[in-house]
Amino acid sequence: MKRVLIVGAGKGGTALLKLLNQMERMFVVAVTDINSKAPGLSLARSYGIATDQKWEDWIHKDIDIVIEATGEEKVFNQIREVRERSTVVIPGSVAYVTAELLEDKESLVQRLKQQTENQHLILNSIHDGMIVIDEFGKVSFINRSAERIIGKERASMVGSPINEIIPDSRLPQVVASRKEEVNQKLTLDNGKKVVTTRIPMIGGDHKIIGAFAVFKDITEVVNLAEEITDLKEVKTMLEAIIHSSDEAITVVDENGSGLMINPAYTRITGLTEEEIVGKPATVDISEGESMHMKVLRTRRAVRGVRMKVGPSKKDVLVNVAPVIVDGKLKGSVGVLHDVSEIQALTSELKRARQIIRSLEAKYTFDDIIGDSQEMTLALEQAKVGARTPASVLLRGESGTGKELFAHAIHNESKRRHNKFIRVNCAAIAESLLESELFGYEDGAFSGAKRGGKKGLFEEANHGSIFLDEIGELTLPMQAKLLRVLQENEIIRVGGTKPIHVDVRVIAATNVNLEKAIMSKDFREDLYYRLNRLPIYIPPLRERKEDVELLTDHLIQKLNEDYGRHVTSVDEEAFRILKEYDWPGNVRELENIIGRAMIYMENMEDTIRSEHLPRLRKASQEKDKQQGEAPWLGETLQQAVDEYEKNLLADAYRTHEFNKTKTAKALGISIRNLYYKLDKYKLDKDSMQDYS
Repeated sequence: MKRVLIVGAGKGGTALLKLLNQMERMFVVAVTDINSKAPGLSLARSYGIATDQKWEDWIHKDIDIVIEATGEEKVFNQIREVRERSTVVIPGSVAYVTAELLEDKESLVQRLKQQTENQHLILNSIHDGMIVIDEFGKVSFINRSAERIIGKERASMVGSPINEIIPDSRLPQVVASRKEEVNQKLTLDNGKKVVTTRIPMIGGDHKIIGAFAVFKDITEVVNLAEEITDLKEVKTMLEAIIHSSDEAITVVDENGSGLMINPAYTRITGLTEEEIVGKPATVDISEGESMHMKVLRTRRAVRGVRMKVGPSKKDVLVNVAPVIVDGKLKGSVGVLHDVSEIQALTSELKRARQIIRSLEAKYTFDDIIGDSQEMTLALEQAKVGARTPASVLLRGESGTGKELFAHAIHNESKRRHNKFIRVNCAAIAESLLESELFGYEDGAFSGAKRGGKKGLFEEANHGSIFLDEIGELTLPMQAKLLRVLQENEIIRVGGTKPIHVDVRVIAATNVNLEKAIMSKDFREDLYYRLNRLPIYIPPLRERKEDVELLTDHLIQKLNEDYGRHVTSVDEEAFRILKEYDWPGNVRELENIIGRAMIYMENMEDTIRSEHLPRLRKASQEKDKQQGEAPWLGETLQQAVDEYEKNLLADAYRTHEFNKTKTAKALGISIRNLYYKLDKYKLDKDSMQDYS
């Protein structure tokens, strides 16, 4: 680094000081001038450089270059005489030339700076956005319009890679390809749409130095274009949509005059456009109030209104909504649904649900039909029981639906994802019941399976076990069941080691357990274990208001079983059904509805009184219990068939739907049993629905 002494702080010295102070290889040691107010001295002091009025005090202080800027030849010669041999002295004339050049440079720099500012002012004033990147893809310039359109501050963007600011920008590709891209559409991150032109910047040596993009915000233009799109095309499209819809649609204006209907509307109502368009909204109403007029009057939508329309008085459900544009009522739109189609779809849905249910063998509370006060109470108790781990005792007559309640309680409980085991205690021989319930060890008895076998309690671990006909258990079996309930453990037949089980017991009986306790046929301690949550399921005669709901449900189920299309029961038939006391409960009701459907003609869809068999009155039931069989007007063969069918059903159910055991107990061949079961359409699934 060269050490410099400037002699003379006038115009030339000041210019040289500014120049040298910017040069890394020059170090100005001091500035001297006999005039203490010379401008160069003040500038030197602002730079932290020493000043003096005598150059003689500095000439021998290790100076490499002395610049004589006074312009006086006398001073120049004096300096040359006393300087060290290695010190270079530059005359003042050179200093003046240098000063002039520096002034010209500063003037040129100022003009360039002004031109740059003017360019920036122009670029910042234009409405279009502009971004410039260098050859490395970094933003070097961005104008105010681009800042506004992009929605980010300029300071955060300059120097950043362009793809961090606009991920889909193609400026880096333009730099690479050297080809411009004109009027390209682009959507920014903030949702604004722009049209942009991208141009590469190539220097005089044909070297790429960057690229720039000029872009225009066309979001408002696009929105405006969408708003003023040809209304005729929009109308045509809307009409095409309405006409292609399978929903029946009708449109009226604010005065209630018909504007439009679609083919689906004509198909349902039978009314054509000529009969609707331009006519009052009431023209299609056969029975009921015009919902179009109601909506136009109230400005509120209506839904699910049932009415009859058209000359054929088609039964429909109507939804109508007002058309309001900019706060003004312009009309209303109605959608009609054919009730018969809805009923058909509902029927298919129920049929599909029954199929799924039969495949999964599961029921929920939704499958229990009835809204009478008695049944509602039983359902509420069952739902409470489902949420607890306590044992449940279902009490009620045969055929009231105890097994459905057991399924529903399990499926509503926390154990619903685990097994649900069903056991008919009366259908399994006493000698086999213990091994079935608790399992057995290897070699426990003759014919035992090698390696032993799990019992039903073990199979139901973490789940539920349904013990039907619990009142039929023998006293020894009652004692063993009591141990399970008390200790939560079982011992296999032939075993000695207790096995822990976590099983929720749901028991059911149609026996008067209190009476059985009095006669010593049922253990009192077991009774109190089971009876923690008793649920009484009322017989059908105590909830006759449910007969209609049950009948509709059974018709849907039997339609699936028999391949029929029965839809309803007439008033006289319902009167007969409601007057009957139903000693066989829901199972008997199903039997009666099934028999009626069998005797109906294929094309008939309504059960009438003549389809129903003669139902026994209460007095006739009493006569029957006393051994007298009153004649109900049927033929002898019909009576024999009915008796045979009921006997077969009871025997089949008693032997837990085991055909071999049933045939053996009845003393007939298995082939003959199959024939009779098919003849009377008795199958396991239909007979298990109600227990």
